[in-house]
Amino acid sequence: MSASEIERTLVRLAHEIIEKNNGADSLGLVGIKRRGVPLAQRLARLIGGIEKRTIDSGVLDISFYRDDLSTHGVRPVVTPGAIGFDVNGRNIILMDDVLYTGRTIRAALDALFDHGRPTRVQLLTLIDRGHRELPIEATFVGRTVQTSDREIIEVRLREIDNDEQVLMVERVD
Repeated sequence: MSASEIERTLVRLAHEIIEKNNGADSLGLVGIKRRGVPLAQRLARLIGGIEKRTIDSGVLDISFYRDDLSTHGVRPVVTPGAIGFDVNGRNIILMDDVLYTGRTIRAALDALFDHGRPTRVQLLTLIDRGHRELPIEATFVGRTVQTSDREIIEVRLREIDNDEQVLMVERVD
């Protein structure tokens, strides 16, 4: 995907979010650290522009919640970052760049519920590449891309990578 394709996809997703949620009342967008954060911020601006109101967006650090952390060796550095707004009673949309096995989302749900109890949680992903290991499905999908286990989806966003594109590359062993 090129930069313009990413932008068009985000505009479409913003409209889908508004339609599925009957507007933006009680809506909160939560980006999973790293690349989910700029997606949440961009979509908050897009939805805010359409709905003529400010949309809360926040950051969720799931480092401590991952189930694939080693019990020996280097420990993850967990940054103390509250989401930035109260999630209780809100319609929360979790955002990540690529949905693959579902393990990141499982960790994100654990982390989110440690911050409060939302009314509803939906999932948005820019790219859904399949290969789920857990029964997790995105409510909003930018693109579905069929991949093999040897292929990797790289999302590059200008806020983090100073570049804007989505690439599919082959893993080299």
